Amino acid sequence: MDDHQALLHAAADAALRYVATIDDRPVAPSAEAVAALAAFDEPLPQQGHVAESTLELLDRVGSPATVASTGPRYFGFVTGGTLPVALGASFLTAAWDQNAALPAMSPVATAVHRVVRGWLLDLLGLDDGTEIAFVTGATVANACGLAAARDALLDQLGWDAPANGLFGAPELPVVVGEAAHSTLRKSLGLVGLGRERVIVVPADDQGRMRTDLLPDVQGPVLVCAQAGEVNTGAFDAFEPIADWVAERSGWLHVDGAFGLWALADPDRAHLGGGLERADSLATDGHKWLNVTYDCGIAFVRRRGALRRTFTAAAGYLPSADEFEAMHHTPQSSQRARQFEVWAVLRTLGREGLAELVRRDCEVARTIADRLAERGFTILNDVVLNQVLVRPPDPEATPALLAEIERDGRLWCGPTQWRGEMAVRISVSSWKTTIDDGRVAADAIVECADRVRRSRA
Repeated sequence: MDDHQALLHAAADAALRYVATIDDRPVAPSAEAVAALAAFDEPLPQQGHVAESTLELLDRVGSPATVASTGPRYFGFVTGGTLPVALGASFLTAAWDQNAALPAMSPVATAVHRVVRGWLLDLLGLDDGTEIAFVTGATVANACGLAAARDALLDQLGWDAPANGLFGAPELPVVVGEAAHSTLRKSLGLVGLGRERVIVVPADDQGRMRTDLLPDVQGPVLVCAQAGEVNTGAFDAFEPIADWVAERSGWLHVDGAFGLWALADPDRAHLGGGLERADSLATDGHKWLNVTYDCGIAFVRRRGALRRTFTAAAGYLPSADEFEAMHHTPQSSQRARQFEVWAVLRTLGREGLAELVRRDCEVARTIADRLAERGFTILNDVVLNQVLVRPPDPEATPALLAEIERDGRLWCGPTQWRGEMAVRISVSSWKTTIDDGRVAADAIVECADRVRRSRA
């Protein structure tokens, strides 16, 4: 074994030690571990250190200061753990270091993209002609769908946005729900449609767009709906929204960052009734699909729309009859994210993915029921993997969250709901069991009791 191989073996050993111990450590890092990060604050060395010492420092100081988001009781930000097969595929993907931009750069990335596209469309019940593009996350996936919508709708009005930009373009109405996610508005700003230059439709008590209050506007119009409200998990009513959009020759975009994966579970697929009529959808693989971070997926049903917006022709770029990723995404060079998605789907299969979704939803229901029995207020209809809750004393919510983090048995985050702070619990990991749900609920109750006693 040469020195380079030994270095990689040492790195792999450190990674495996981390994976083997993650379930036994507190979910949040200790104050001491965070303070120890000061070891990274050193000037750029004049002469480099040996590679072994660099990796040793990264592991020794960095590993204890991580949040255990890959463990079974991390309930923050709808973040799933990493399935072992996804991590293994990530190791191999990094070793291959393929640029998935063009078939000439990576035939294997192109072939696996083709396979994964077919699997995803079948799994989610989307049209065979739907194109998919892998990007960094749901924010950029949203931006891809919205940019394609912008250019397609302006083309209907006789304006070539990719060539002429938006200066002097016809006005394009954009409709969003009151509970639209902040990254959806961020994406609207990114593609030049404006975060605030939107028509906002009021939401009901679960954050669903009120379809009876859709505005009286002329088309073409862009409507942004969502599959899985970030606090409650609620789905918009896509059938009436799609009807309304069709009457106005518009484009329906759906933000399904985590909720889109509910379609994999036959018991919950009804939540997405009408989703197949959306012109574009966005989701994350690094949420409920449990691949590593930096994996978003854009789906666009109108063939050629992504290429119209993102093509980047140049004399030195070879053309191909197969899918060319760089002409369908904002980035040219890009990591082959499809390898991990392929590995997870092939390993879990249709039934395994359905079981992952089903179990997480059952855990969420278990947590909600257990907390409700102890006097907590459950603020949402627990239809998916989200639990929105307040303790018996709502004013103690910030103190409760701080105590939960100190306790270390789980992690969940704060949110704002109807103008007041609440606790948001998101169950998204393949590792999480019903027993983990019971432990988490009981830990929350114990933390609330300690807070109550300290405030008495």
